[in-house]
Amino acid sequence: MNERLVIVPTYNEIENIGSIVDAVLNLSIHTHLLIVDDNSPDGTGKRIKELQSAHHDKLHLLERSGKLGLGTAYIMGFKWAIEKGYLYICEMDADFSHNPDDLPRLFSACNHDKADVAIGSRYISGVNVVNWPMSRVLISYFASVYVRQITRMKVRDATAGFVCYRREVLEVIDLDRIKFKGYAFQIEMKFKAWKYGFNVVELPIIFTDRKEGTSKMSGMIVSEAIFGVIRLKVGSWFRKYSR
Repeated sequence: MNERLVIVPTYNEIENIGSIVDAVLNLSIHTHLLIVDDNSPDGTGKRIKELQSAHHDKLHLLERSGKLGLGTAYIMGFKWAIEKGYLYICEMDADFSHNPDDLPRLFSACNHDKADVAIGSRYISGVNVVNWPMSRVLISYFASVYVRQITRMKVRDATAGFVCYRREVLEVIDLDRIKFKGYAFQIEMKFKAWKYGFNVVELPIIFTDRKEGTSKMSGMIVSEAIFGVIRLKVGSWFRKYSR
């Protein structure tokens, strides 16, 4: 069995899904790919089923009843990965904002370089974001500054969604106790991995905003992230992180 898995959550990604499947599964590192689709009205799930015959046992699909949130999609994927025995599990977006060619570096960091969590970071070597308006760049950058100030984590891109985890991290973190569904989910996962003493590293990437499809960002997601950080910090005062 392949020891590497990439998890991609989808909702209305019909424009991108065929290309992202080919890009990931044609990499030299030979990874498997799991799509978690939230019953996309545009037929994304149906398209995945059509592609599965060409990719045999490398392309997998989990279908959900509707749009239930980014965090819960990843948690379902993480649990599936643990059950199937994968050792290195990477998460990424379906829209090519994360370059599949960076996947080998993330997997290698966890497999060969002793990282427990490897983050594809937009801000570890300056600001590496393409096609975002300046207002969104500033909001994202200072959101990460805010997270560092509140949590005292050293991570410079706490909201990053391009991350590789060693299996042990996902087993130690109680996935059933992850509270947040939007981008705060990304902060919560990194915060808990850090609190448990895992080695969290950042690798520089260039983030390119989507060319096809529609962004899933909303005011509610931003609000959850802002106030969720405070809840995470306060909650950490009342529990022990031991493994």
